[in-house]
Amino acid sequence: MPPANRRASISVFFPAYNDEVSIAPLVRDAIAVLETLTDDYEVIVINDGSADATPRVLDELARGLPHVEIIHHETNKGYGAALRTGFNAASKDLVFYTDGDGQYDVRELVNLFPLMTGAVDVVNGYKIKRADKRHRILIGSIYKRTARFLFRLPIRDVDCDFRLLRQSALRRIELVSSSGVIGVELVRKLHAAGCVFVESPVHHYLRAHSQSQFFRPGRVAHTALDFLVLWLKLFPLRWLSAASGDDRGAGAELLTPGEKAQCPVSTGGTKR
Repeated sequence: MPPANRRASISVFFPAYNDEVSIAPLVRDAIAVLETLTDDYEVIVINDGSADATPRVLDELARGLPHVEIIHHETNKGYGAALRTGFNAASKDLVFYTDGDGQYDVRELVNLFPLMTGAVDVVNGYKIKRADKRHRILIGSIYKRTARFLFRLPIRDVDCDFRLLRQSALRRIELVSSSGVIGVELVRKLHAAGCVFVESPVHHYLRAHSQSQFFRPGRVAHTALDFLVLWLKLFPLRWLSAASGDDRGAGAELLTPGEKAQCPVSTGGTKR
């Protein structure tokens, strides 16, 4: 299949929370790379109730850049809620998002774009090397390995929020999470809907400004609870099947009859 071409339209969006320093360069870099890929694009930033100068910086950007749209949450609603707002606002054929803190280089979108062939629904980045403190690397490794095992995910790094998706794939699913577990929900539901994934390595950089909200004890505990609740919602029969002697075990993927009927799941060449 041929790669996506200049006729493909692209929505790029960034969730932003207290990213007053990093968000403006990120938006400008996004526009610069989009101009090399397509003639039809938009850049959307979701300000998730930032308490710093992020709202002012974004409003100034929008006044000077015609392709930029800003959506303000009056209060901080959570990472998942910001992503859901972004997905709902995106109007183009392809949708790309990454975080507003600058830990990923949006210019690496050029590496994902050619991989979006006619057979592919999602191009997911994976971190070449995580640029974080040791305890964050450890927590992140445990999280993504646990998520991949329990949710039977087709990608190696669900914690890498550097994704290019087809709008048509997003229309197949409904997202409900408001916390950071939305990445797991997104990938799991797309996989169950029969979407084809490929992966591409991306660089990860130290956070130059502000502090991550995820690694605070309260937020980690809240995310862990959301993780468990999501698993129970998506796999309600797993333990019943294991208890009844299902020889696939607790780690096996259990799809509903409807999922099996409509979703001949394939990783479509996803790297392992």
